[in-house]
Amino acid sequence: MLTSPGRVRYFPACLLVKVCTFKSEDSHKLTMVLNPVISKLSGKLVVLASASPRRLEILTNVGMRFEVVPSWFKENLDKALFKKPYEYAVETAKQKALEVAKRMPFKHLKTPDIVIGADTIVTVGGLILEKPVDKQDAYRILSRLNGKEHSVYTGVAIILCHEKEDQEIEYKVVDFYEETKVKFADLSEEMLWEYIHSGEPMDKAGGYGIQALGGMLVEHVQGDFLNVVGFPLNHFCKELDKIFNSPSSDTADRRCTLAAEGMAGEIPEDHSSAVRKRNVAQCGSRDRFEFPHRIADLLDGFKASKALFTACKLKVFDLLASAEYLSATQVAGNISGSLMGTERLLDAVVSLGLLEKLKLGDTIAYRNTEQTSRYLVSTSELALNEYILYCDERVWPLFTHLEQSVLEGVSQHDHAFGKRCEEPSKHACCNHREKQLQFMKAMHSMAKVAGSHVATAFDLSSFRTACDLGGCTGAMAFAFSKVHPALSVIVFDLPAVVEMCAHFHPRGQDLSRVTFVAGDFFSDDLPKADLYILARILHHLPAEKVHALLSKLSEICKPGCGVLLSEIFLDEGTRGQSSGILQALTMTQGVQRSAAEYSLLLQKYGFTQVSIKHTGNFLDAILGVKP
Repeated sequence: MLTSPGRVRYFPACLLVKVCTFKSEDSHKLTMVLNPVISKLSGKLVVLASASPRRLEILTNVGMRFEVVPSWFKENLDKALFKKPYEYAVETAKQKALEVAKRMPFKHLKTPDIVIGADTIVTVGGLILEKPVDKQDAYRILSRLNGKEHSVYTGVAIILCHEKEDQEIEYKVVDFYEETKVKFADLSEEMLWEYIHSGEPMDKAGGYGIQALGGMLVEHVQGDFLNVVGFPLNHFCKELDKIFNSPSSDTADRRCTLAAEGMAGEIPEDHSSAVRKRNVAQCGSRDRFEFPHRIADLLDGFKASKALFTACKLKVFDLLASAEYLSATQVAGNISGSLMGTERLLDAVVSLGLLEKLKLGDTIAYRNTEQTSRYLVSTSELALNEYILYCDERVWPLFTHLEQSVLEGVSQHDHAFGKRCEEPSKHACCNHREKQLQFMKAMHSMAKVAGSHVATAFDLSSFRTACDLGGCTGAMAFAFSKVHPALSVIVFDLPAVVEMCAHFHPRGQDLSRVTFVAGDFFSDDLPKADLYILARILHHLPAEKVHALLSKLSEICKPGCGVLLSEIFLDEGTRGQSSGILQALTMTQGVQRSAAEYSLLLQKYGFTQVSIKHTGNFLDAILGVKP
C-alpha cells in the first residue's frame, strides 16, 4: 500500500469490493511493511478521536493499538471562511483531535500521548457535499456526481501531547490532507434510486460508501483508495515517519539512552556540559513521571463495565431515545433514582463516550451518541441490551469468584448462584425455562450484530442448502438467507430451544427459506445440506465431543460440501485475542483456538480447502470444503 510520491493508482469498479477490505494475509503483509513506523507508537497511549468503524478497521488491520474516544466537537465551522475545501477538512480534524486531547486529562483522568483526528469530505466544483438528510436529498447529491469526476479530501491532525513538570500539557499539532479523485459512471435514474433505497447513502458524506454497495457507482479511482474509505493510511505513515525518525528526534532519543546508561560523556564535545546536564535532567524527569496508562485502564475496566450494565438495566438509553435530550432531573424522575446518583451515572457514561453532555442556557442536558442509538437502545434492530444484561447477571458473578476458579480448576457456578436444585419441581422447571430464555435472548442479540459479517465472509454461491447446527433463535440463519437469496437454511437445535424460537423471528423478512428442526446433533440424524454452520459450538465442547461431531459431518458430507465455523479466533493483534482468552477463564470444558488451529482441525476431518476471515466483529469465520 505504501507508494512513492506521485504514483497514480487506478481501481476498476469491478475490483473495488475486493480492495476495500483487507484479507487476513494482506493485512499481515501490510503490517510487516509498516511495522517499523507503527512500532514507534509502542508503549504510547494513542487515541483515535473518531467513532467511524471504517477508520477503526483501517488502523486496526495494520496492527495499531489505540483507544477510541469520539470527539464532541460540533462540525459547524463556517465553510465560507475557507478558501479551499481541504482547509475546512484539516481544521475540522484538528478541532476534533484537540477537543479529545484537552478533555481526557479531566474527564478520563489520563493524558494521551497522541490523538488522531480525521475528517473526510466530498467536493464537486468547489462545493462540499454533506451527508444527505433524506432520500430526496441523497438523489440530489448523487445526481451532482453522476458521470463526473469529483474529489475526496481527508484532513488529518496528529496531536502530540507532552505533560510538563508543572503539570501543564503542551500540544504540538501536525496536520495534512490527502486528495483522491473519483469518477462516477454514467448511471441511470433507476440504478441511483436502487442504491438510495438500500439505505447506505444516509450516513455517508457525498451520499455513497465506496467500500460497500457504492463501489458499483464508481468507474475509477485516481489516488489513495483508503482515503475515500475514510483514512489516508499511506500519507499518515509517512507523517509518523517524519515525526519519529527526524534527525532531531533521533539525537534526543540517543542522548536519553546514553544518560540512562551513565555514558553522557560520549556525546560529541561540541555540546556543552550545561546542555548535557539539561538533557540528562529531562530524560530522568521523563522516566520518573512515566505513567502506566494501560494498567490504569485495566484497573478502571470493571467500573466502566458496571456503569454500562447499570445504565442498560435502568433503561437510561431507552429513555434518552424518547426525547432529543433530557436533564439529569428528568432522567432521575423517570427511573425513580436520586438526582445525585443519576447525575453521577450519566457523567460516568459520558466519560465512556456513550452519551453527549450539552449546555443549553442554564440547563445541562444529555443525549445518546449515534453508536449508542444503534446498539444500546432496546428497540433498535442491532440492540445488544440482552447480551449486556446477561453479562451483568450471569457472567459478572462468575468473575467475582475467579480466584477460586483458578485455584480449584472447576466451575464456580454454585458459589455464584447457589447449589442447583436436585429435586425436580414445577418451580425449578419454570426457573430453568426463564434462564434458558435469558440465554437465548443474549445469544440472539450478539448473533444479530455478528450475523451479516459472518454471512458475507465467503462466496457461498455454490451452496444451495445449509444447516445451522445449534442455531438457537435462528438469527444467524436469517442473516445467511437475507444475504444469499438462493440459500435455504435449516436450524437444528434441541426441542426445548426450537419450541421458543417463534418469539425471535424477524419482522418484515421472508421467513420461508428458514425452517426449524428439533433434535440432538450427537444422537440424532442430521438434516442433509450442502453447508453446515457451527457458530459458537466447538469452543465449549470437550475433545471427545468435537471428534464425534466432526467425524459425523465428515461421513455425511460429499465432495463439494462445506463446514463453516464461526468462533472467536485467538490470533495476535485481533480483537478476538483478549476477548477469547478472557472468556476462557470461566469455561469448565472446551478450548478457545486460533484460526490456524481451527484450520488444522477441519483438515483433519477431510475439509482441506480452507479459507479464513477475521471479521472485526464478535465472531470470526473459517470455511472448510471437501475436495
